[in-house]
Amino acid sequence: MIKLWTIALVVTFVSPSFGNHHQLNPVHPSSEPSKAFRETRSIFSSEYYCWTQWFDRDDPSGTGDWETLSDLLKQYPNEICPNPVDVEATTLSGTPAKQTGEVFYKYDKTSGFVCRNEDQKQGMCSDYRVRFSCPSAYCSEKVCWTEWFDRDNPSGTGDWELLSNLTTENPGKICETPQYIQAKAKSLLASFIGDNIYIYNPTQGFVCRNEDQTFKKCWDYEVRFGCC
Repeated sequence: MIKLWTIALVVTFVSPSFGNHHQLNPVHPSSEPSKAFRETRSIFSSEYYCWTQWFDRDDPSGTGDWETLSDLLKQYPNEICPNPVDVEATTLSGTPAKQTGEVFYKYDKTSGFVCRNEDQKQGMCSDYRVRFSCPSAYCSEKVCWTEWFDRDNPSGTGDWELLSNLTTENPGKICETPQYIQAKAKSLLASFIGDNIYIYNPTQGFVCRNEDQTFKKCWDYEVRFGCC
């Protein structure tokens, strides 16, 4: 599914140290990648994403429950990536945060999660825990992958490769609770392309929205899931 765009795209990737960003030569989406690019891509072809463990560093006894990424990185320096692609919060009993009816001050992959007591009608937040979707350096190395799936294209609002839709359309081909996810556009891994990704985690799947992109168009993606 080749995009016949007239613009060039600078393809970027992050080194395994997560500290240095590198740029390759601009790649036109309708052209074949150069030999140098194909060789570089093959080196990093193992990149995929998984959920970290759950973290609960605070409780709401003070001003609220502050599970910020900056604080968690200081407390767990080797267990969370500095630039997660997604975040999830639940109460300690497992209720998803968005189902509690409480108001959240922060809830995003950059900030982490904050529930302030002053924002709640009842005057007190629940006690929450968080986890982040991180690259392969934070995952187990043994992964059993499904086949690649491509159920949508970005001609509408974007490319929606949700796990719920994929399991319905492909019964018996995806495990009930995947632990890992990988996405690619044509032969390029999603992390190389530079699109702003809306959802990228094993329990929800993958979503790229056109409205979030500089040029208002996502690439066409396919996904696979790791089940062990």
